[in-house]
Amino acid sequence: MNQNQTIKKIHQALDEIRPFLESDGGDISFVSLKDNKHVKVQLHGACVGCSVNQMTLKSGVEMTIKKYLPEIESVESIDPRVND
Repeated sequence: MNQNQTIKKIHQALDEIRPFLESDGGDISFVSLKDNKHVKVQLHGACVGCSVNQMTLKSGVEMTIKKYLPEIESVESIDPRVND
């Protein structure tokens, strides 16, 4: 699978989990893919300051992405507040 196909599947996975995040006032966006194995995403809205966002990232987002792409090794969230 080439990188464009992988990114397309990542977007499909994020589209699947997005309604759950939106129901809590949050959202997620794709940031980057490294070596076709490492995904970076960014949480938005209520997800940014949420105390369980790492659990959401691992048990929700990462699990959903790996359902579409078992070869993905890691899913990491970048913090939008780093530049504040």
